[in-house]
Amino acid sequence: MSHMLPAQAGAQFVSLLVLIAISRWYLSPWLAGRGRAEALTALLWVNVFRYVALQIFAAQREGFPISDGGALEIVIGDVAGAVIAFAAILLLRRRSPLGIALSWLLAAETIVDTFLNIRGGMQEHLLGAATGVTWMILAFYVPAIVVSIALLIWQLVSRRGAALDPSLAAAAPSQPAVAAGSFA
Repeated sequence: MSHMLPAQAGAQFVSLLVLIAISRWYLSPWLAGRGRAEALTALLWVNVFRYVALQIFAAQREGFPISDGGALEIVIGDVAGAVIAFAAILLLRRRSPLGIALSWLLAAETIVDTFLNIRGGMQEHLLGAATGVTWMILAFYVPAIVVSIALLIWQLVSRRGAALDPSLAAAAPSQPAVAAGSFA
């Protein structure tokens, strides 16, 4: 019996638990104390580095048993996510409402991309086949992306209608306390 599948699944699960705990205890209160644009930007930065998926080509060359089509699907989805995240950050820095739209697009793209990657991994019998850097990405970075997207959606929903510019928020009527409330 190979121990790779339970090791990878276990590492991903523990990483998710640890990241959720960090989010509840530290990140959620920190986000609540920030303006809308700053909170969204912090969560978007996690996704900017999704171009690390390009590593799949090196992994494939070193024996990771993924098809060319499967590798290309992963790269296209993750590089697209990285570009969307960076564009959203640039727009949010300018306090453009398009940054909100791109944040929603990133959330939707990531959900679809994650589903397609899981489906493709099952079809190609890749679960537990990862080693080296690929294993580290799957065990640590993928859970970080999942948690950041969950937090991003939470911020987008809970702060809908809030001003992107904190100086404008001071002039506007105050939002209910739950708008930026704790994830805890």
